[in-house]
Amino acid sequence: MEKGRILLAVTGFHPQRWRELLSAEREVVLEPDGAKDPSITYAVVWKQKPNLLSSLPNLRAIFSIGAGVDHIFADPGLPDVPIVKVVADNLTQYMTEYVVWRVLDHHRQGLLYRQQQQKKIWHEPLQRPAGDISVGIMGLGNLGRAAASVLLSLGFAVNGWSRTERPMQGVATYSGEAGLIPFLKATDILVVLLPLTPDTHGIINYGVLKELRKRNGLGGSVLINAGRGRLHKDADIVRALDDGTLKEASLDVFEVEPLPKTSPLWNHPKVFVTPHAAATSDPMHLAPTMLRQMDAFERGEKLENLVDRKAGY
Repeated sequence: MEKGRILLAVTGFHPQRWRELLSAEREVVLEPDGAKDPSITYAVVWKQKPNLLSSLPNLRAIFSIGAGVDHIFADPGLPDVPIVKVVADNLTQYMTEYVVWRVLDHHRQGLLYRQQQQKKIWHEPLQRPAGDISVGIMGLGNLGRAAASVLLSLGFAVNGWSRTERPMQGVATYSGEAGLIPFLKATDILVVLLPLTPDTHGIINYGVLKELRKRNGLGGSVLINAGRGRLHKDADIVRALDDGTLKEASLDVFEVEPLPKTSPLWNHPKVFVTPHAAATSDPMHLAPTMLRQMDAFERGEKLENLVDRKAGY
């Protein structure tokens, strides 16, 4: 295959560093030369403009800059070419760090200690061993399994739920609609790492949160969402926190991003907010991986980490 140009189509951040790194081996453009530009063979995208890719005649594959691919499927003119999702060691490491950090902070009662510090209170609350706490991970893909492995090594009991059965040693796994309620009832800290699909949109609602185990070593159930914002309903989380259904929450993603300044989540005393920063895509690691995939594809090898269009991830 003859090397063609890469279309770098991103919104929401400056593309310069991505362009520099991808340009090391291929010509990179930010806009095609017309709607039917024959020179574009690959598209590297994040929330690309609708219908931008629809009529490129020689487009061979689409690469997502971020871990999620729902932004790609939002394009009404999405062409029928392979879609490659991000799987990178450093991205997995970042997400694992975030999940373990937030689980440990809730487990070791970080919120209570911060409140006590403000009031100059010297008091040591009862501390339960990690083995008394059950962490439930929704989404047992690469990110979920990596986080589960580290949490197991720290002594936590770990549950996992996924759309289809995904066995993992040391983890009590549940799957499908039939397994969701049993999974929730066995979970103290709920970690959400699901992809966003039509089936998972709004899955973390008040009814689901009500099913989490309340009588536990934490004194209440906890939510951590580092997946996609539209997996949950912001208003349902506020309701659950206000009426005691949830003890605390750590949220890295939201229904609308950036999180509006009017959102009650900003100032809620039981919420820890981060700005979609759990696992930021690093072009230094990801751009070379994309270039290697393109070269291999042109040698006749198969693309790796392809998105299942039917499943949506």
